[in-house]
Amino acid sequence: MTNELMNDAELHAYVDGQLDKSRVRVVEAYLAVHPEAAERVAEYQQLNTALRKLYEPVLTQPLPARFRGGGMKKTTRLAWAASVALSVFVGSLAGWQMHGGMLAKSPAGPAPVALVQQAAFAHAVYTPEVRHAVEVSGADEAHLVTWLSKRMNGKLRAPHLQKAGFELVGGRLLPADGRMAAQFMYQNASGVRLTLYVRRDATNETTAFRYVQQDKLSMFYWIDGSFGYALSGEIEKDTLSQLATLVHEQLERG
Repeated sequence: MTNELMNDAELHAYVDGQLDKSRVRVVEAYLAVHPEAAERVAEYQQLNTALRKLYEPVLTQPLPARFRGGGMKKTTRLAWAASVALSVFVGSLAGWQMHGGMLAKSPAGPAPVALVQQAAFAHAVYTPEVRHAVEVSGADEAHLVTWLSKRMNGKLRAPHLQKAGFELVGGRLLPADGRMAAQFMYQNASGVRLTLYVRRDATNETTAFRYVQQDKLSMFYWIDGSFGYALSGEIEKDTLSQLATLVHEQLERG
């Protein structure tokens, strides 16, 4: 039994306590003789713990009185709803999967929890906005890229996704744990929005390419040199993978 192939879906179910007891014993026997899988499971468990500790308290908080009234601005109510939705997203990680594809240049270290948290939160907060989704419009792309590059002390690019049906809406500067981060937003003809979150982090030591999905929100994220990237959208995995490949190819060209 310990020689059978164990897929990621079953390992995630094991981490999330969703396996039958009989199957748990099989998985544990498998992990005992497959150290790489055991290390991956330990990483999933560590990530679950960190995310739940950070966001689960939000779910038990009552909705503030100022949000229950009818006079509160729509954007404020959306921001609160987005923060609660994000706590669900990061508090339940049954959908985490590894993607062993295009950026497997070095062994994957611990998952960049902060990058995922911040990218998901920024996506949830700003994509519902109509008038204030971005600080600088995509029509002024040159200024946007120059400004963000200067503030983040590194050369940034706004990938062109027109051939995939997505136009640049614009971008904004965001705080990120005492550092700077940038968010580029795209939209297709159907109104579906996609965000590319870029975070500067001089401590990055690995380049990994991974996929995370919870409910409708999907994300591919990776680290390349001193920048971390996360591409997020309510898009199916295969389509998002193609978009992530397109983004990565353009960023690699510099």
